Amino acid sequence: MIQFHGQFTALQRTLIAAALSISVLAETATAQTGDQKESIAKTTAGNWQSGLHRTDLVAHDLTGTNQQVIQVLVDFDAGVAAPKHSHPGVEVAYVIKGTIEYTVEGQKPRVLKAGESLYIPPGLPHVAKNIGKDVSSELATYIVEKGKPLVKPEK
Repeated sequence: MIQFHGQFTALQRTLIAAALSISVLAETATAQTGDQKESIAKTTAGNWQSGLHRTDLVAHDLTGTNQQVIQVLVDFDAGVAAPKHSHPGVEVAYVIKGTIEYTVEGQKPRVLKAGESLYIPPGLPHVAKNIGKDVSSELATYIVEKGKPLVKPEK
């Protein structure tokens, strides 16, 4: 189950959870190569809902702009991947512990270990997967447009 704590409203929490759920449904319904579809289904549909834990830390408007900064702690159980998604702004992912593979559309997959970070440009679909044997954690910092859902499911 996705866990929410912190300054997000109940509506924001519901929208984030709904967006991630829709992503899984869209992913399993989309035509892909057999091996790719089977791999995604095993990784996401089987365990992401119970193996991905979010703790919302900060949500604050950036003065004089139509943007806000949001910071989230994400814990991934071993083998768990977040469904393919994008954000309406930039994401900076910093691995706190463990090993996470990031697959950003148009780029080669990158494996990051504790202490390493990655910049993800606005709107680029991506997947983050814990490829370690223990829980991995990332600190995700977003600078996004106000009023838009934080997570957009991608096919």
